[in-house]
Amino acid sequence: MSETCIDAVSESESQASGRDFHMAPILNISIGHWAGFFAFVLGALALDLGLFHRKSHEVRAREALVWTLIWAGCAFLFGTVVAPRTIQGWDASTSALFLTGYLVELCLSMDNVFVIAVIFSYFGVPQRWQHRVLFWGILGALVLRGGMIWLGSELIQRVHWTLYVFGGFLLITGTKMLLIREEEAQPDLSQNPVVRLVRRCLPVSPHFDEERFTTRSEGRWMITPLAVVLFVVETTDVVFALDSIPAIFGITREPFLVFTSNIFAILGLRSLYFVLASAMDYFRHLKTGLALVLVFIGAKMLAEEPLLKLLGDRLKYVSLAVVISLIALSILASVLSKPKSPNDGKGSES
Repeated sequence: MSETCIDAVSESESQASGRDFHMAPILNISIGHWAGFFAFVLGALALDLGLFHRKSHEVRAREALVWTLIWAGCAFLFGTVVAPRTIQGWDASTSALFLTGYLVELCLSMDNVFVIAVIFSYFGVPQRWQHRVLFWGILGALVLRGGMIWLGSELIQRVHWTLYVFGGFLLITGTKMLLIREEEAQPDLSQNPVVRLVRRCLPVSPHFDEERFTTRSEGRWMITPLAVVLFVVETTDVVFALDSIPAIFGITREPFLVFTSNIFAILGLRSLYFVLASAMDYFRHLKTGLALVLVFIGAKMLAEEPLLKLLGDRLKYVSLAVVISLIALSILASVLSKPKSPNDGKGSES
């Protein structure tokens, strides 16, 4: 009888300490799974640069849309077909967590797209070279985000209240995004510390040398403005990761889910950029939807325990439905509203 009581107490304690049981499914992830995923990513990138984009060219919207759908399809197949068949413990609820995380990361990447468009415009990067910058930017993002995900996972495992810090941070960030005006959100690249530091520490050539990152000028090696753009894009991704990575930890704590959903979103970022960059005015309300997603995830992290008691395992499906609804409504509102004209906000002259 006493052993039964002890077992019951230990079980309740384990459930109390593992409050994220619905968010961190017990998956049998081996080194082979990690190696297989890395091999897939590196192979896909090698095919992309070595075969499909071997020669620099201007990426048209139709081509970019096709690649966006391909990457989205790969993510969907991975989460619903490949992973359930190859990873023990991966069930339908795990697929829901993966797809929610992927959708959140992909949507937050859309906000990154608009900033990258401003960067390319400021430096005057020709369209046919932009894909090369985004490609090498992704390689850097793989390493940087991987390190940040590992650090975040370690913090959460060792210090549980880190989740509440992340939740509060997302709540504040989402609220600021709702309150800040679009004009104030535009980055001032002339005062960007990365640009100033690179130009101070490294010799920068005054002109592009086609798609090269380095060139020989005036008898010495110099980096080209395209390399400066790459530095700025990399640091921009780190800044955006400060929002997106805590957001996905609000959905799942399983490192493999966090990493794979993040990477699939990044892989689709390049083609997504060429789809959205020329139609930014048609997504004027998307930022509001993204802000609401951050507020929702932050609030859910702060109120996790009462929500678990109320909804239990259904919370993951509710989260997926809320995220999809917020993004869909913001896109629908953008489509139905009239895009801004250049003369908006200017008084007519008599």
